[in-house]
Amino acid sequence: MTATKDLRLPALRRFAFAITALNIAGHFFLGFEQSVAHMLVALLTAYVIEFVFETLNANQFGYKARYKGGPGNFIDFLLPGHITALAVSMLLFTNAGLMPIVFAVAIALLSKQIFRVKFKGRSRHFLNPSNTGIAIILILFPWVGIAPPYQFTENVVGAPDWIIPIVFIFAGTFLNAKYTKKIPLIAAWLFVFIIQAAVRSWAFETSMIAALMPMNGVAFLLFTFYMVSDPATTPFKKYNQIGFGAAVAVVYGLLTAFHIVFGLFFALFAVCILRGAYLYVSERVDVPVKTTGGVQLGGGVVPSRNPEEIEMRS
Repeated sequence: MTATKDLRLPALRRFAFAITALNIAGHFFLGFEQSVAHMLVALLTAYVIEFVFETLNANQFGYKARYKGGPGNFIDFLLPGHITALAVSMLLFTNAGLMPIVFAVAIALLSKQIFRVKFKGRSRHFLNPSNTGIAIILILFPWVGIAPPYQFTENVVGAPDWIIPIVFIFAGTFLNAKYTKKIPLIAAWLFVFIIQAAVRSWAFETSMIAALMPMNGVAFLLFTFYMVSDPATTPFKKYNQIGFGAAVAVVYGLLTAFHIVFGLFFALFAVCILRGAYLYVSERVDVPVKTTGGVQLGGGVVPSRNPEEIEMRS
C-alpha cells in the first residue's frame, strides 16, 4: 500500500512565499497603509518568541530543537511564525503605534502554546493564531482597526485592478486544492455566506448587494483562502470541513445582525473556540483505542510528544 505523501511542509513553504511576496509588493507598489517598520517589528517579535519557546520545550521534553540541523531546518522552523507575523502586520491598522503589533503577534503565537487539546494521542492547538491575535487586539484596543481593504489595490489602475483578485483566486484555489485539501470548507463558507446575506436582506429589508459587498475585495479573498482555511486549526474530514465553514458564515451573519463590526475575525475566533471545546469533550467520552503516540483510555492519553511534527499555522 502506497503511503500518502505528507504535503504539510510544501504547503507551508508556498504559503510563506505567497504572503511574503504580497507584503513586499504591498509596501512598495500596491499601497499598504502601514509602514515597513510594522512588518519588521512583527517579524522580529515572531522569531524571538518561536525561538525561545522551542528552546524551552526542547529542554523540557528532551528532544532536539527543530531549528537545529542546518539552514534548511532553521528556515522551515521559522515559517509558521513568519506567516503569522506578516498576516497580523498586514491586516491590523494601528496608526503609528508599533506596540499593538508586537502584542498581537505575541498573543497569536502564545495561543498555540497555551490553548491546546489532546485529541487522538496528539496535543494540538485549536485557535487560528493570526486571527486570534487580531481578534484580541480589536477587543482590547477600540482605537485599533483593520487595514482598509482598498490598500491591496490602491496604487493600481486599469487591468491590474481586476487581474490581482483573479491571481488571488487562482493561487488560493490551487494551494488549497493541491496541498491543504480545504476546498470543501471554502466552498461551504462561500455558499453559506451568500445564504446568510440573503436571509439578512429578507429579514431586515436591506440591500442584498450591500450584504454581499464584503466579497468584493482582496481582503475577503485573503480571509477565504489563507485564514479561514488554516490547515492546523480546521477539520480534515470533508463533512466536518463543511460544518466548520458553514458555522463561520452563520456566526458572521448573527454578529452582523447585531451590528458588531469586524465580524469575519470574531466569527472565526468563536468557531475555533467551539471546535476546541468539542475536541476536548469528545476525547473524554471516546472509547479506548490505541494511538501512535500512546494509549487513549476514555479521557486519558499517554502521549509521546513528536518533536519533528510540523504544524501548519497561519
